[in-house]
Amino acid sequence: MARGTLDDVRIYLVRHGQSTANAAGAVSSAAPGPDLTDLGREQAEALAASLGDERIDAVYASTLVRAQQTAAPLAARLGLEVVVRDDLHEIEAGDLEDRTDEEALRGYVQPLVAWAGGDLTASAPGAPDGHAFFARFDAAIADVVALHDDDSAVVVVGHGAATRVWLGGRALNVDPAFTTSTEMENTGVIEVTGSPVAGWTVVSWQGAPVGVAAPNDPTGEALGEG
Repeated sequence: MARGTLDDVRIYLVRHGQSTANAAGAVSSAAPGPDLTDLGREQAEALAASLGDERIDAVYASTLVRAQQTAAPLAARLGLEVVVRDDLHEIEAGDLEDRTDEEALRGYVQPLVAWAGGDLTASAPGAPDGHAFFARFDAAIADVVALHDDDSAVVVVGHGAATRVWLGGRALNVDPAFTTSTEMENTGVIEVTGSPVAGWTVVSWQGAPVGVAAPNDPTGEALGEG
């Protein structure tokens, strides 16, 4: 099929393995960011084993080191290179970066909850707002899709909050209540199909099939750590 029609691309959205920031309970969004823990590296190897037999045309990762380290074993198993793409990074923490206190954790999540309620002007102190997040993440996914023919399958290794927020705002068959209440674990995989033009449908969430729900509020929603 012709490149550029943007119909029925399959994307496996993957959260990176456990990072040292995850283990410490720290808010972490800035590049290059922390490395994976030993457990995170084991998770990355397990991801390679679980997805390594799928037909995958490309493996992408964000600019954060933990995403690239997670993607590397899978790419090697598939005989591919990890392609690092701008704008797939985590939702920015601004002035809350690297903090571990409860006030900072709440301060990071509260704007994301506000986005779900329709207030895309909310942001963490010193961080971009929801308008900026959706603009850059939509563009990043569209850029990835535009590089592939219809019926292609790609892996995008990124981050928990960014993935859940984006799906809360853009998937056709899940709503903000679903994305809030359904966890995305380290190396969790969410399979979606569709295109920037037709929209996105969640096929499975960490191995569990996802059915058809009411059309979703377009504002977005998320909880979780990067």
